[in-house]
Amino acid sequence: MVNFENDDSVILGLKDGHDGAVALIIGNHLEFSVEAEKDNGLRFSSVTPDVLLKIFHMFNKPVDIVAQSGWSRGQSSESDTIGAGYSGLTQILNQKRSIFGRDITYFSSSHERSHLLCGYGLSPFPQGQPCYALLWEGYFGAFYRIDENVNISKLGSALENPGDRFAFLYALADPTFNLGAGQIRLSDAGKLMALAAYGENGEIDEDARHIIATLLDENTNFRKLHKRQFRKSKYYNIGIENPRLASLAHQFSNAIFNLFRDFVQPLVFDDAPLLIVGGCGLNCDWNTKWKETQLFPDVFIPPCTNDSGSAIGTAIDALLHTKGLAKITWSPYAGEPSQIDTDNTGTFISEPYDIRRVAQLLHDGSILGWVQGRYEMGPRALGNRSILAAPYPRENLIRLNKIKQREGFRPIAPICLEECMGEYFHPSTPSPFMLEFRRVISSKIPAVTHVDNSARPQSVNKSQNPRMYQLLSAYRDISGVGVLCNTSLNFNGRGFINRLSDLCRFASEHQLDGFVFEDKFFLNSDRHDENI
Repeated sequence: MVNFENDDSVILGLKDGHDGAVALIIGNHLEFSVEAEKDNGLRFSSVTPDVLLKIFHMFNKPVDIVAQSGWSRGQSSESDTIGAGYSGLTQILNQKRSIFGRDITYFSSSHERSHLLCGYGLSPFPQGQPCYALLWEGYFGAFYRIDENVNISKLGSALENPGDRFAFLYALADPTFNLGAGQIRLSDAGKLMALAAYGENGEIDEDARHIIATLLDENTNFRKLHKRQFRKSKYYNIGIENPRLASLAHQFSNAIFNLFRDFVQPLVFDDAPLLIVGGCGLNCDWNTKWKETQLFPDVFIPPCTNDSGSAIGTAIDALLHTKGLAKITWSPYAGEPSQIDTDNTGTFISEPYDIRRVAQLLHDGSILGWVQGRYEMGPRALGNRSILAAPYPRENLIRLNKIKQREGFRPIAPICLEECMGEYFHPSTPSPFMLEFRRVISSKIPAVTHVDNSARPQSVNKSQNPRMYQLLSAYRDISGVGVLCNTSLNFNGRGFINRLSDLCRFASEHQLDGFVFEDKFFLNSDRHDENI
């Protein structure tokens, strides 16, 4: 239950549409961000009555402001708007309304502003520090300037629909894809990012050049584009594991980045830092390349850079509009606390959590679930809702992808002690939100080394996540390695597991050796008998 100061305003942020979320800001602190897909909800869910009912238990003072992120009901971003709509920097609604018989303020600003204010409000840069911002996602592909008074100016649009165009290539090659013109599967962009690592630089054929040129043509109306228009291409339904697709994906990924870099470069006129927001901010390759351009002295990407951060961003926008504040304090572990909702753990036998015992089991080859505290905001498992394993042998990658029911080409991320980053990765600077690629410089962690010798590590220090830091330290003492495999704890197609009953079912169905749930360790009865 949240405690309140009497003079703290209470702002409830709401994000409709996919990646729905509800966020609460008290004063200038983010109290929680509850996402519709989490707690075993369907991926990319919209906010449901169940989500709203859950958050009502998480605070005990009436809301002063309901801040609704603008959205669109139709396929077009400009059709049938919700709240202040999808796009626009100046359209703001600020009205008095009544909810449950109480007068409140209703605030709404655009989806566009929600991304920009989320990145600005969560960034480490002080209010008054001008920033550049790159917003690239399914629709927007634009560059902005946020001045010392938090006024936002669009410096220009590089290309509309960059994220959807990227995902379209996966659909073009996938024989199972059968959606209509201008439609994509939200999960395909991440899969294509993994495939691109298998490709190489070099010459590509005429078919590939035509596909890239068409997809990057600003005059191509993406919403009218259908994969059947490429049916004469050799890449049409070629299959997602065909090596030629990987090479095309690699070239296409580079072409998108180069287009945006070349567009942005002449617009940068001082040494202000860069904010990266929108779903394309989950592309670790592009994030790394933006840092390598050295166009900006610093680059910040929030862990909820996709639409899961829009409820936070609109709540920050309401705070700015009413109080003149655009900065909040926050933790990436802002989700719901875990729930013990069953006494029946099936074949898993409970014992007190012993850190050295768990570390030893991981070293000996066990694959374990891990639930601690509140879940992470955004899509990355940052050490509170994870499946953990040793980063060796290479076969652990295969085992984990089988458990996750994922394609075999998908990489598994490492989680690493911050002070050990230099032993395994270059560059060795902290990476707390798992949003950048690093070059692997050690042969000791083959299960988290992607085919192109890269990895997207999360670094952990003692203050950031004490429980995970302690486990990694104990594991290093036993194994000599300060890294573990870390992948999200979820059923395929659903968000993070949050309940003991769901974790027991997952562990049984996917043959985990055991799991840690807060202060208890649950070991499969077969393994328990082996260790008596």
